[in-house]
Amino acid sequence: MDWGLTMLRYVGRRLLAAIPLLLIVPLLIFLLIDLAPGDPAVILAGEDPTPERLELLRATLGLDQNVFVRYLDWVGGILQGDLGVSLLSDQSVAELLLRRMATTLSLVGFAMVLAVVIGVVMGVLGSLRPGGVIDRAINVIASVAIAIPAFWFGLVLVSVFAVSNQIFPAFGYVPLADGVVPWFQHLVLPGVALALLPAAEVTVQLRSALGQVMGSDYILNAKARGLGLASVVLKHGLKNACIPVVTVLGFRVAEVLGGAVTIEIIYSMPGMGSLAVNSVQNHDVPVLLGFVLFTTCVVVIVNLLVDISYGYFNPKVRT
Repeated sequence: MDWGLTMLRYVGRRLLAAIPLLLIVPLLIFLLIDLAPGDPAVILAGEDPTPERLELLRATLGLDQNVFVRYLDWVGGILQGDLGVSLLSDQSVAELLLRRMATTLSLVGFAMVLAVVIGVVMGVLGSLRPGGVIDRAINVIASVAIAIPAFWFGLVLVSVFAVSNQIFPAFGYVPLADGVVPWFQHLVLPGVALALLPAAEVTVQLRSALGQVMGSDYILNAKARGLGLASVVLKHGLKNACIPVVTVLGFRVAEVLGGAVTIEIIYSMPGMGSLAVNSVQNHDVPVLLGFVLFTTCVVVIVNLLVDISYGYFNPKVRT
């Protein structure tokens, strides 16, 4: 019970500490957009707009106000649950994000699960016999995977498994509601491309951490008591080696979210990444700010879950 109350206080403190981050990141985006060349009013006004029409559009969109005034108005809307309206489509930003959120979350979730499975399997295999043939091969594979750009690997996968052999779809996305099999088939290639880097990093971290744990005294005592290799590795070694791996995964969620932008464009997936790119190109500030707020919230929540998981993997944290 004491540990539970301690964790609740800790979670509360972390959530309070995340509030400045949720405010500062959008402010920086506001300032960067304000400094960037281009005018949303010019884009919306069409061809050969009159100066009067441009001024009217700027006043309607609030672009004639100071950047800090616009930011405070946006924060006031957020506090009331209003993310604003798209400058281009005149649709609710919340509606646009919700419509595309399932695609991005499916892709990111699939990639992270794949990265954990591949990373754990390869990391465990490499740590069983440090310096052996399998260990060296896994080290080489992981090093090459870290150096390969995700977008290039994605194009290779399309060429091999979609164009040449037609095993998986080359582009598009099918919602889960339309069937598990087509949903899975459309996620395989982009998910593998996106999972390449985090899987390699999990492999390297787990191989190193588990290799150190397997040489510790309590592991040697467990082996001396006659416990099987699987029990020693999975029950005793893996749990104690997971802290650095979980930390790496927490950091890589933001990286995967960023990589999803490129992957969604390559595979023509109607996700939040392509929506963010379109909003940048067209200076659709409300949509871009909604995307930034969403990604910031995801990163904060994932890092909070990582911190809480330390209490499970390391009993000393509970005291």
